[in-house]
Amino acid sequence: MATGSPAIGIQPRSAARPKADVTGPAIRDHLSPNCGPRRDGLMPSLIVIHYTAMDSAAAARDRLCDPEAEVSAHYLIANNGEILRLVPEDRRAWHAGAGEWAGQSDVNSRSIGIELDNTGAHPFSEPQMRALETLLRQIMTRWNIAPEGVIGHSDMAPGRKCDPGPRFDWTRLARQGLARPAGPSATAQDVNENSFRTAARAAGFTADAPLNDLLAATRLRFAPWRQGALHPDDLNLPPLR
Repeated sequence: MATGSPAIGIQPRSAARPKADVTGPAIRDHLSPNCGPRRDGLMPSLIVIHYTAMDSAAAARDRLCDPEAEVSAHYLIANNGEILRLVPEDRRAWHAGAGEWAGQSDVNSRSIGIELDNTGAHPFSEPQMRALETLLRQIMTRWNIAPEGVIGHSDMAPGRKCDPGPRFDWTRLARQGLARPAGPSATAQDVNENSFRTAARAAGFTADAPLNDLLAATRLRFAPWRQGALHPDDLNLPPLR
């Protein structure tokens, strides 16, 4: 656990109560045993988006509910838009693993995990994206989570994880206020590892990672089309408020 004052843009939810529900998609319960209490009184301040990297939603559901697998998430959204609730939101699901975001560790205790039925090799379907958008609005309203709190698994675990991957449409979410938008093109500036790491940390990418892994993670989130060496635009990451 990180100690001291919370990082900018991430506030503790120790005594938080969920807000009233908002209209959302039909959700079917298929509860997983793979969960526990959130530690240190923490409540959700982040939403972490994943892809399953499995052949079907049924296969992912079975794994996320298998006690021997020791993994889970709060929600699983199938390719057809069906939503399964696997873990109640006030419980700690086992989806994030090692890593940190904005200087905060134990992301499992601070977050709600959403798994998307996708192998990582094909686009996310329209029914699935619509269901995700509605579910995000619901969760963000209940727990007062800002767009800055909606992150990808790769954001908090550079080099270890790459989901939801380059095919995920973060721009679509940002247009609806459901995720942080990318910044405008950068002006010419001194581009080096130190200046890039400073910009990445200010944007919340505080997990320890080699330069290439960190660069890949920030590009997956804000510029999945960009390749090659450090570019001035790689420094233009939106800082957390």
